Amino acid sequence: MGDDTLIQNGKSQVVQTTSGLSHVMTTLRVFTSRKKNCYSVEVDKGGQVLVRASFFYGNYDKKSAPPTFDLHFDGNYWVTVQTSLDQLVSYEVAYVVKGDYVSVCLAQTHPNQFPFISALEVRSLGSNTYGKVDSNYALHLTSRVAYGAKGIVRFADDIYDRIWVPAQVGSGLTVVTSDAIIISTNVDDNPPQAVLQNAITTPSTSDKIILGTGLPDKEVPIYINMYFSEVTQLDTTQNRSFETYIDNKLVSSEAIIPPYGGVYERIISNTTASANTSFSLAATPDSTLPPLINAMEVFYISGPMTDGTNSNDVDGLAALQTAFSTLQDWSGDPCLPSPYTWDWVNCSNDDIPRVTALYINGYDLSGTLPDFSSMDALETIDLHNNSIEGPIPDFLGTMPNLKELNLANNAFSGPIPASISKNNKLKLMVSGNPDLCVSGKSCQTTSTAGTDGTSSATPSGRSKKSSKLPVILGSTIPTFLVFWAIVGVLTVLHQKRKRAAIAAATTGHAGGAYGPNGTQPQAQGAQNNSIMEKIGEALVNEIKVTIQDEITSEISDQLNPQAQQQQGN
Repeated sequence: MGDDTLIQNGKSQVVQTTSGLSHVMTTLRVFTSRKKNCYSVEVDKGGQVLVRASFFYGNYDKKSAPPTFDLHFDGNYWVTVQTSLDQLVSYEVAYVVKGDYVSVCLAQTHPNQFPFISALEVRSLGSNTYGKVDSNYALHLTSRVAYGAKGIVRFADDIYDRIWVPAQVGSGLTVVTSDAIIISTNVDDNPPQAVLQNAITTPSTSDKIILGTGLPDKEVPIYINMYFSEVTQLDTTQNRSFETYIDNKLVSSEAIIPPYGGVYERIISNTTASANTSFSLAATPDSTLPPLINAMEVFYISGPMTDGTNSNDVDGLAALQTAFSTLQDWSGDPCLPSPYTWDWVNCSNDDIPRVTALYINGYDLSGTLPDFSSMDALETIDLHNNSIEGPIPDFLGTMPNLKELNLANNAFSGPIPASISKNNKLKLMVSGNPDLCVSGKSCQTTSTAGTDGTSSATPSGRSKKSSKLPVILGSTIPTFLVFWAIVGVLTVLHQKRKRAAIAAATTGHAGGAYGPNGTQPQAQGAQNNSIMEKIGEALVNEIKVTIQDEITSEISDQLNPQAQQQQGN
């Protein structure tokens, strides 16, 4: 099947040559963006799985430059993939799944060396398969061979689709074929009957079988399964028994006696080995027949597997991905292995990491915010430059570690919850949300907000037209009060001037027809009164005009954004 339903990122490519390989290897998917790209495959939680990843470069890019990159599974480092120009490279791991998904991630480690994958296989194993290994550890395959087989053995012969490769038979070894019609495979690791139908042996009891393992150069903890089945019915004079040795040291005091029509399994573990370690089979002194072996699996054991990112954070991220489809292309563990976190999260360095920051600015998110309050280690939430709408959730103000909340340039509406507006420890940015209101009685649009963006807008449920009245009154009432204050002052001045005029007229009548300057006092008082009245009238008219202009300007400023919005719609 194709992988289009499993991943959206990456690009499909066709290789230039397949070197006679399966048609599956004729195409690949290459990833030229993001520091890691992951596949997620749903499985049964707690089940044992086999995961196999295959890579065939085939000079798909015509550069003759096979890349090197890292491979991860479930947040654990798997292996550094070193691809070949014309050879198939495969890696296999078996382990007990801790979650509901198997994730396989490819991580770019060198500039201009882009990860790719040709095939990914996930198989469920039996509950007892490789059960002698602690479930906190994974088995990394280095070799799985069928001695004496004429071709590769896999499904349908092997119900788990393990790939058994024919072993190269060295000099001094002989291939023998079983004459048993049916071979029972009732051991925990359930080898297929097809790999037990042939075996290799030595010419005499004095010769050893030296086994290759494919282990790495450095010492690693190992897990080896050896399978033995007698190839013929022995008579009473015949006896085949032998022992296993590591670097010429006896592994077990129990000799191996292969059953006819059945299988004996010898497991070697709880030890370390490398490419320089010698593994051999040698006949016991009383054996009349030389040793033989039918099949073998060689694994090295990983370190303890991570439990992954804190489950509360994983649940919160899942809620965000469900709400916003543009985030669904990220899968695998969000924090592990470090430093290959998701592009839009920051994580702590704990053994079980916590997500401490969300940087989802400019990701074209639309819709309402889901509840991700389980992410209680968040210190920063940056959601600016999206199209998120609806009310601001109250839980954002109750997150215990949150220090910065950037909701600017979205479409939030309604009041800012008191849990946020009254949180003195929180740096809040909400500018660019024209339908947002500060909680309480104030209802000022965010278009008039300052750089901190903390002022609010009209609730979305109210009429746009009626909501302008408080704004207009708020701006005109101060001018109105100034106007009446001036009128009051002019009235007082007028009364003083009037009394002064009357007094002057009385004085003039008693002492002479003219005052000191040769003017008639009564006429001068009347002239002063007339001038003051004209000045007062002019000021009143000017203030009226100013108030009218300000009201008109305020209404225009308030209605223009609404008109522009309607025009844009």
